[in-house]
Amino acid sequence: MKPPSPRALAGRARTWVWDWVRSTPGTHIWLLIIGITSLVIASASEGLEQFLLHRNSSNIHELNEHPLTSLLISGFWIEKPGSFLLYAVMFELVHANVERWMGSWRWLLTVGAAHVAATLASQELVLLAIEGHRLPRSMTHVVDIGVSYGLAAAAGVLTYRLPPPWRYGYLVGVLVFFGVPLVTGATFTDFGHAIALSMGFACWPLTPAARVEEWEADAAPRTDGADDPGPPPGGPQE
Repeated sequence: MKPPSPRALAGRARTWVWDWVRSTPGTHIWLLIIGITSLVIASASEGLEQFLLHRNSSNIHELNEHPLTSLLISGFWIEKPGSFLLYAVMFELVHANVERWMGSWRWLLTVGAAHVAATLASQELVLLAIEGHRLPRSMTHVVDIGVSYGLAAAAGVLTYRLPPPWRYGYLVGVLVFFGVPLVTGATFTDFGHAIALSMGFACWPLTPAARVEEWEADAAPRTDGADDPGPPPGGPQE
């Protein structure tokens, strides 16, 4: 049997990549925007870079001044453009797999809700620490941008995608990755990651696995006699 030519292999690879991207549009549109904003940060002067990072943060000051836009825009920036390739790999491994499995709208609902909830909860923690004089008031302008909250939520949902026994090893790894920083000198970001991860776990009802389980439960024969039609009207028949 003649092996496929390099041109045929390249054609198959292009088809596979296109099908993958087309089946996960949200992940790749998001990644494209992050790539653009990372280029902007990388090419900006130090003063402009600091302005952009602070202006697009979802810190206490920006949440008070521009609550909706700061919540939305902060999810499209990363503080260190050099880490973009790492985020691209994580998007492909985590976000793309979850979006392809759940569907774009359920995936977006999961990561969007987690991003908003984790941001608000973590900044509320900062506010309480400032009011309790445990943090300086300058923390109201802290840089709080990035995509890690949505990524943590997707990592939580991905647990249900993996079959046993891989699921349990993955779950332990995720809990260790996010849990160790939380119990060893947690920052407000670590607290936000824990919130987002928990919301990912809580989104089990949105997954295809939950819908299959519900369908199987509905289709299973009843054992409480509800499916027994009983004797026909008029008593037993000879």
